[in-house]
Amino acid sequence: MIQFSDVSLMRGSKVLLRDANATVYPGHKAGLIGANGCGKSTLFALIKGELHTEQGDFNIPKNWQIVSVAQETPAVERSALDYVIDGDKEYRKLQAQLISAEQAHNGEQIAHVHGLLEHVGAYDIDSRAATILAGLGFANAVMKNPVSAFSGGWRMRLNLAQALLCHSDLLLLDEPTNHLDLDAVIWLEKWLQRYTGTLMLISHDKSFLDSTVNEIISVEQQQLVSYTGNYDAYEKQRAERLRLQSLQYSKQQDQIAHLESFINRFGAKASKAKQAQSRVKQLAKMETLLPVMAASEFSFEFFTPPKLPNPLIKMEQVKVGYDDTIILEKLHLNLVPGSRIGLLGKNGAGKSTLIKLLAGEKSPMEGLYETSAGLRIGYFAQHQLEFLRGDDSAIAHMQRLDKKATEQSLRDYLGGFGFRGDNALSKVAPMSGGEKARLVLALTVYQKPNLLLLDEPTNHLDLDMRHALNIALQGFEGAMVLVSHDRFLLTSVCDDFYLVDAKQVQPFDGDLDDYKDWILKGDKSGDKGIGVDSDKTTVKPDRKNTKRLEAEFRQATKSLRKSIEKYEKTMAEAQSKLEALEQQLGDTELYNAENKAQLKQVLAEQASNKSSLEEAEMYWLEAQEELEIKQQEFDNMLAE
Repeated sequence: MIQFSDVSLMRGSKVLLRDANATVYPGHKAGLIGANGCGKSTLFALIKGELHTEQGDFNIPKNWQIVSVAQETPAVERSALDYVIDGDKEYRKLQAQLISAEQAHNGEQIAHVHGLLEHVGAYDIDSRAATILAGLGFANAVMKNPVSAFSGGWRMRLNLAQALLCHSDLLLLDEPTNHLDLDAVIWLEKWLQRYTGTLMLISHDKSFLDSTVNEIISVEQQQLVSYTGNYDAYEKQRAERLRLQSLQYSKQQDQIAHLESFINRFGAKASKAKQAQSRVKQLAKMETLLPVMAASEFSFEFFTPPKLPNPLIKMEQVKVGYDDTIILEKLHLNLVPGSRIGLLGKNGAGKSTLIKLLAGEKSPMEGLYETSAGLRIGYFAQHQLEFLRGDDSAIAHMQRLDKKATEQSLRDYLGGFGFRGDNALSKVAPMSGGEKARLVLALTVYQKPNLLLLDEPTNHLDLDMRHALNIALQGFEGAMVLVSHDRFLLTSVCDDFYLVDAKQVQPFDGDLDDYKDWILKGDKSGDKGIGVDSDKTTVKPDRKNTKRLEAEFRQATKSLRKSIEKYEKTMAEAQSKLEALEQQLGDTELYNAENKAQLKQVLAEQASNKSSLEEAEMYWLEAQEELEIKQQEFDNMLAE
């Protein structure tokens, strides 16, 4: 197991952890959360042996294989597939030994190395690597492309693929979803649910944490606080913990005031000197409780736009693409005030292309594209972080937007985005990705847009800032188009979902759970009825022969149907148990101190049943998909 005992960590002169304690047991999947800069990545560096504690003890099994995602990707000419396989150092080492043995014609050594290669899974490593790359969004055609041909974000996906391919006892993932789209996030969730080793995951994505971890370790006031269950369970436990902490703090403050009053009144009186000194000692020994942590430092809202023309943008039969390549066609979309659209679709389908068209970064190839007078676009995309001026401060960026505003008013405004005091005057260059993203958001909001275009706005933002953005977006009066892999944000702020697929943009009839099913099944709703020639004459098969074939098909798929029924039964039982546990968690008495053991048991049962439900759903989807494929093949056979 991994154990932190009275650990203190520093970065420069800043204390990150002080006398912190936590334990992660083998096979557990722990989410590590906390504000940006609190020490989460530094803790990972400690686990990897890259630094040591200032004081305290850190222990991890010596024989554990620790795997993490590389932060740098050299622009090599190795193919993407070979680069990912290169991550398995043991396999490449054995491969070299085999070549040496073959060159030396050493039969005994050749047989020995082949045995070792089989043990490390060498004979299916190419297919495993290709499967991982496909899950992370790489098309088969590009897997042979050199690493140097990919952009920075795609290279980070290659590094993630390397980590997932390697055998590991402990897998460390630091914000793995930052460079992924929603489809790849859904695939990664499924992969992590099957992972059998110990997982430590840094993430600010609530839905992702809910689906992948069974324990939360929160960095709070330089301490590591452990919570049983996923993120949803953490929120409930922490709310109760803060309530009790607030009561204890208030009670202690009353006690301190009482002791100080006694000391002040009677400290100088000889008859009360002994009692007064006793109170002084009692006060000195008292362990000071900290007040409940203040609310999030981030708080902002969108200004009312000067104008709200209707419609803001009108499109009819629009075609857009790059050079001669058509990405989207037959676009018909009217954006009106109050539109709150979330774009869904597989990687490369054209979501960002549509955003760039709306932002004016691309022009339509053909079709009607009209914008209203008074249109004010607020556009946020990750590439805009690169256009911030590194030598300027946050306040200087704001002053360029509004030369008439006073410095104090701009400071007050920036404070809502976490730039307070000297932070507002610090240069942009050394800022973290999260700080730069907050500054770009601040600049976007200040321009009072009536059309908001957001392309992955939550990358690098911590949970508190994501919450502030969520609340602000809910009060936005204009139109909004959002691309995000953060399902909590999508669900909270979007009224409609549009699917970008097969060069089309169409309303999606369903929610994000339906979209997840669509992704996992490989379904394409746009394919239904396309390319079917209704005038084509078909020959009906013999009725007797058809019945015989149907009976044979039912027999051949009998075990598959039984598996589906079994998983459906498991899902129903798990769902029923979860509902009963939710009722127990709704009982406020369960959170009393004397019921702590019972609360832990209920939360553990909730996490276990949720895991069982998700696992059954995953296997049910796979079995259902297999049955549908077989059914389609059988139907095609009958139609021939």
